[in-house]
Amino acid sequence: MNVKKIFINKIVLYVSMFWTVFILIAGSFLIYSEYIDAKNIAKQEAVVSVKKDLAYRKWVASHGGVYVPITKRTQPNPYLSHIKNRDVNTSANQQLTLMNPAYTLSQMMGDYSKLYGVKGHITSEKLLNPKNKPDKWERKALDIVKLTKKPVGTIEKIDSKEYFRYLNPLFTKKSCLKCHAFQGYKVGDIRGGVSVSIPLAEHYKLAYENSILIFLSFFIIWFIGVIAIIYGRKIALKELEKKIKDYEQHIYSLVNMIEKRDSYTAGHTQRVAKYSVLIAKNMGYSDDDIEDLYRACMLHDIGKISTPDSILLKPGKLSKLEFDIIKEHVVTSYEILKEVDIYRDIAEIVRHHHEMYDGSGYPNAFKGDEIPMLSQIMTLSDAFDAMTTNRIYKARKTVQTAIDELQALAGKQFNPIIVKSAIIALKDIKINNDISQRPQSKLEKERFVYFYNDSITGVYNREYLDYVLSYNYEREFNISCVYGIYLHEFTKYNKNNSWAKGDIMLRRFARELEDISDEDMIFRIYGDDFIVLNQNHFEIEEHLFRLEDVLKGSGISFSYKHFDIEKDMIKDIDDLEKLISQ
Repeated sequence: MNVKKIFINKIVLYVSMFWTVFILIAGSFLIYSEYIDAKNIAKQEAVVSVKKDLAYRKWVASHGGVYVPITKRTQPNPYLSHIKNRDVNTSANQQLTLMNPAYTLSQMMGDYSKLYGVKGHITSEKLLNPKNKPDKWERKALDIVKLTKKPVGTIEKIDSKEYFRYLNPLFTKKSCLKCHAFQGYKVGDIRGGVSVSIPLAEHYKLAYENSILIFLSFFIIWFIGVIAIIYGRKIALKELEKKIKDYEQHIYSLVNMIEKRDSYTAGHTQRVAKYSVLIAKNMGYSDDDIEDLYRACMLHDIGKISTPDSILLKPGKLSKLEFDIIKEHVVTSYEILKEVDIYRDIAEIVRHHHEMYDGSGYPNAFKGDEIPMLSQIMTLSDAFDAMTTNRIYKARKTVQTAIDELQALAGKQFNPIIVKSAIIALKDIKINNDISQRPQSKLEKERFVYFYNDSITGVYNREYLDYVLSYNYEREFNISCVYGIYLHEFTKYNKNNSWAKGDIMLRRFARELEDISDEDMIFRIYGDDFIVLNQNHFEIEEHLFRLEDVLKGSGISFSYKHFDIEKDMIKDIDDLEKLISQ
């Protein structure tokens, strides 16, 4: 997988993780806030409840207490027996009893607790009524109140259930002394407090219900976000693939242009890529590795863009210097690819595709495991394509012959493990018989023979004659008629007139030979001898006067011999030379 795709996938992963964490934190915070709000609401209820109780107590206190009819619920307060006129009779002979603020408040708190579950309590350290004895929490709260002179509120459990407990201090006022003076209180003293306990169960229940809604809402938001991220990834990868495809199209077009410089390399990269993929699959490589290998194969010869035509297109054997120059294409390929983000991960594969298992390759003479395995696969595929493709002076091998040669070179040029897989992967491969290094089109032929032009006359040289005769039996040229034309006394002409004038004479003579027929192929051999080839037999005698005119007055003469390709069994230049020398 290329670097850009990995980068996008990493970004998507990080964004997804960030989005998930953000949603979890935000959702958890809101859910946590719901429970905090539940406690705060309970606190507010407690404060309001106490304020209500204190307002009611203040009203009762402002009247010095209230008289109510004596009933089963409102019995005379035994703790106020020290007060005169605690019990009175009305004019209607109705019995009334005095209820002080604390007593009436206790009655109301009891009713409120039964109705709403809110626990209210008046408490004091100096008890007038034993029922007002503080519990453990209230005792601690009273100790705090004495120091701070402020209300106290905390969450505590009562009978295993959570309550918000709140205690508001009761300050002694003048009106309070009527009932509590005997206890030693003075105005301004804290004589106790009003406490209330708000059950949290209902508030927690509401918080739980809200939390469910929050969870569902955030899950939907998270899911939509994930879908958006996935969709964004899809769009990004699609756009990236489009850019990569466009970019690769340009690169592959460049590769095609390079291949078209050399008729042999046309289709070479596709074939090497095909063979490499088959071998890599047989060896169990992952799809990502196979994709990298395929792309590396398609671009492995891109460095040949810097190789001069005079070397790249040379059909014959290269000199040591020329071979050293052409070897530079692997380094050039590496330098080109490593600068492009989408090809940086395959640059090393390309760099070493001419290394040999035994260390005899280039550019670094690596051997064995020093060579990247994918490079070694490409090396073998490159060689296999060369073996099974027609070359200038070397016919292609059959698939089986090529495989036998691979086996013979296992442990030398090629990794034995790769050879073993190649035998399986390539044994049934079909080779196109039309694949050839020989020129096919007119343009290819003209470019091809550029390397076989005689530098003085401009006609073909002996090497190309050898090539034409060698492949004529394959009906590539269909030559049947051969004329050998031999100049005499040409060396003497050169001595008498200079080599420069001799070259001019050779060019004039060659031009007249070319004008004999458009179908003729003219070759200069051995300095002052020429060979004329034609697909059809023709009589050269009718053209001799033109050749004689060129040589007139020069002291140079010529002779000729006619040969028939089939009858004289001319298969190569050696056969022709034997006939000429007879």
